[in-house]
Amino acid sequence: MQPTSPLGAPERRRYIRGMTRTLTILGIETSCDETAAAVIRRAADGAVEILSEKVHTQLEEHAPYLGVVPEIAARAHAELADATVRAAMVESGVAYSDLDAVAATSGPGLIGGVLVGMMTGKAVAQAAGKPFLAVNHLEGHALSPRLTQDCAFPYLLLLVSGGHCQFLEVGGLGAYRRLGSTIDDAAGEAFDKTAKLLGLGFPGGPAVERIAADGNPKAIDFPRPLLNRPGLDMSFAGLKTAVARAAEAGPLSEGRMADICASFQAAIVDVLAEKSRRALEAFEPGDGQPKRFVVAGGVAANRAIRSALESVAETTGARLLAPPMRHCTDNAAMIALAGAERLASGRLGEAGDLGAGARPRWPLDEAAAKLDPAYATGRRGAKA
Repeated sequence: MQPTSPLGAPERRRYIRGMTRTLTILGIETSCDETAAAVIRRAADGAVEILSEKVHTQLEEHAPYLGVVPEIAARAHAELADATVRAAMVESGVAYSDLDAVAATSGPGLIGGVLVGMMTGKAVAQAAGKPFLAVNHLEGHALSPRLTQDCAFPYLLLLVSGGHCQFLEVGGLGAYRRLGSTIDDAAGEAFDKTAKLLGLGFPGGPAVERIAADGNPKAIDFPRPLLNRPGLDMSFAGLKTAVARAAEAGPLSEGRMADICASFQAAIVDVLAEKSRRALEAFEPGDGQPKRFVVAGGVAANRAIRSALESVAETTGARLLAPPMRHCTDNAAMIALAGAERLASGRLGEAGDLGAGARPRWPLDEAAAKLDPAYATGRRGAKA
């Protein structure tokens, strides 16, 4: 690939207006502990073809610490990013010159990893003379069902992952209204911390789910925080504390461990199911459109949670839409899709600027985060 001059603003506007509506995008994801690259092709009607996907996990690097260590993650991303992008491009059969743009996660996430992905994406974009798209990682999750199925706007979104747990009304691309959020730990964070408390290894969420399958979900009456409080806000920090007390109450036999995991998971399921029911009953898509309920994020891969949400959707007359399991967790295909949809919309804003910076926090509903933050803002801004 021969370096070319980066596109200036006037040239970029002409380039975008003149491009075909079928878009080929390279996406890069490095927000946490997975280095990923993917190439997708988005047709004019919104249909998506995934040409390649490459993911390098860092399970071995972080396993001794029972959690993600930011410095280790950043170094691993730096070592893997170039090779991962190269492998994705080779598998796709697409030349760099045939790309329409390069998209990379620019936040929120661990800042070291985000910087690696952004700098890699900017370098490829500049060398190929293509626009660079700075993508919100959460928007990637929000749009992820559109990778493989028809998921028209508007829809109700439950974004449930290791770092975020919130309900949003998705009116269209870039149109996100926060309806409720966790006020402390996210559900995925509670899973990971529970696994660490019980010494189940890393990653924690799948370990808890696996062991819960052999336990009694009614063995321990764990609290359901905020379940009886009106509204859609959630809280999981107290549940994590209750798990710690249960673990200290007696010997941790295999049966006791399974019962703790099953009871903990049941508490999470009950909270998410009840809050989802309330959200769906209040959600009005308008114009006679059907109710669409999207669940996305890594915790959406949990089968017990997905089954409960399917039941809630059925009883409220909604259709549950969720990405395939491999697209629930962090992946680059969703980042490429978010970039493609922004490019197709013609509303690039900051996302089309090579000068865009990395953001450790980047709420989807920034107005709500500023006016009524679910977390204290601090130097890094509001998380949700």
